[in-house]
Amino acid sequence: MNLHQRILTYNDCYLKGQTIRPKGVMVHSTGANNPNLSRYVGPDDGLLGQNPNNNHWNMSGVGACVHAFIGRLADGSIASYQTLPWNWRGWHCGSGRSGSANNTHISFEICEDGLDDREYFDAVYREAVELTAHLCELYGLDPLEDGVVICHSEGYSRGVASNHGDVMHWFPKFGKNMDGFRADVSSELKGDEDMTQEQFNQMMAEYERTKNPVPDNTPADWEAPAVQWARDNGLLAGDGAGNLMLHSNMTRAQFFVILKKYHDHRKEIS
Repeated sequence: MNLHQRILTYNDCYLKGQTIRPKGVMVHSTGANNPNLSRYVGPDDGLLGQNPNNNHWNMSGVGACVHAFIGRLADGSIASYQTLPWNWRGWHCGSGRSGSANNTHISFEICEDGLDDREYFDAVYREAVELTAHLCELYGLDPLEDGVVICHSEGYSRGVASNHGDVMHWFPKFGKNMDGFRADVSSELKGDEDMTQEQFNQMMAEYERTKNPVPDNTPADWEAPAVQWARDNGLLAGDGAGNLMLHSNMTRAQFFVILKKYHDHRKEIS
């Protein structure tokens, strides 16, 4: 797996900030002939490449957001990019007669090409298997349990997604289906049963890094005055290493620290 991170901090879904308890993984594909990650993920981090149309999803008004994309980097290699915290509520499948998997499932999109390139399909399919196994491992999910790993079209059949055909319009072209995908994910997980302590530590470090990712220190325009006020009044110190953690989750302890700082500040000026 070639996993990177570019959180879409200006997407309306991210700014909404709703969280879920992940109970499954939903597999999507983009429905457009453009295998380049830069079409959806931006801005360029030196690996993605430039998007000349500047129509990636890291902006307001897109109306959709998934947790990750799989596709092609500028150098032609295949990678996964995490685009939301894994426990954020995504906007990826609409709703159905029985509710919405937005409330339960982590989602990722596989960037489609012309659906006729075996080499590309094999590469993104393998990346998707490894990413799904990684997510199942992080959240203790069994990919063979009913309803845990599904695609968008299966979500529609179950009444938890809108009427889309992905990925079953693509996978069968190359002899694959979701039953086989789930079996491949399960096999990938079984291959990790004998992991070393070092591998386990790396996995946990990845979980800690990605469950509450820390974007840059740059606030959105509407956030900037409040952020500056908090800094000027000693209420916002970040992690002590120059990282303000503006878009990270706040623990209760951190909330009480801010309250105490505000209380002390009020005493100083009264």
